[in-house]
Amino acid sequence: MPSSDSPPRKPHRGIYLLPNLLTTGGMFAGFYAIVVALAGRPQEAAMAVFIAGLLDGLDGRVARMTNTQSEFGVQYDSLADMVSFGLAPALVMYIWSLSSLKQVSPFWGKVGFAAAFIYAACAALRLARFNTQVGVIDKRYFQGLASPAAAALVMSFVWAMSASGFAGDSELVQPLAPCVSVAAGLLMVSRFRYYSFKSWPDRVPFVVIPLAVLLLMALYIDPPLVLFSIAALYVLSGPLFTLWGLRRRRSQRDAPKSDSSAP
Repeated sequence: MPSSDSPPRKPHRGIYLLPNLLTTGGMFAGFYAIVVALAGRPQEAAMAVFIAGLLDGLDGRVARMTNTQSEFGVQYDSLADMVSFGLAPALVMYIWSLSSLKQVSPFWGKVGFAAAFIYAACAALRLARFNTQVGVIDKRYFQGLASPAAAALVMSFVWAMSASGFAGDSELVQPLAPCVSVAAGLLMVSRFRYYSFKSWPDRVPFVVIPLAVLLLMALYIDPPLVLFSIAALYVLSGPLFTLWGLRRRRSQRDAPKSDSSAP
């Protein structure tokens, strides 16, 4: 029998299973995308990254709903995001198209390699910045394009082009691939504001339901084209929203000046 003056036993420390299991599933999907891209199946690789994005959206919501948030989960999710939305899109794009630029010339081969690395490096910088600002930023908005959205743009481009019959080394795709990769990477580290959809209301107008049905039917008819269109519109929304906000603040700042100068 232990003595009464023995020190109390420390509680067993563990991790929450369900949200971290979803995070692991998302990282597995990103790793799977790299493997199938090496096997020459770019469309399957793009689908895997979208599955990773779906699981990434679920793990945080499940953690909040079940009150199982933890610092371990935050850091693990960030590392998994680097695999699924940083390395996987960069490598899939490089394997599918960017590596073929070396057939044009050694210089363009280096450009393709640089474009893939720029995307991966910007994803790492974006995740690091997000982790340091997670407690101080407005949760309604992202500063810079979120890594899942950047991955959606790159992978929907790969999927749409492949589904339309364009190979990665085609004359149409080769000049576009590095532009898409670099643009997605730079937008991740930009200061453009993007709506986060984390404060989605519980009640919505009735018209949203028919629009959702139309969107589902469009996805059924042509998933890659619709996903690429949605990703492109969301990517463009950041610069447009930011410029509109700057113009609005400037007009509000100039309004008192014009009023005070009036006779």
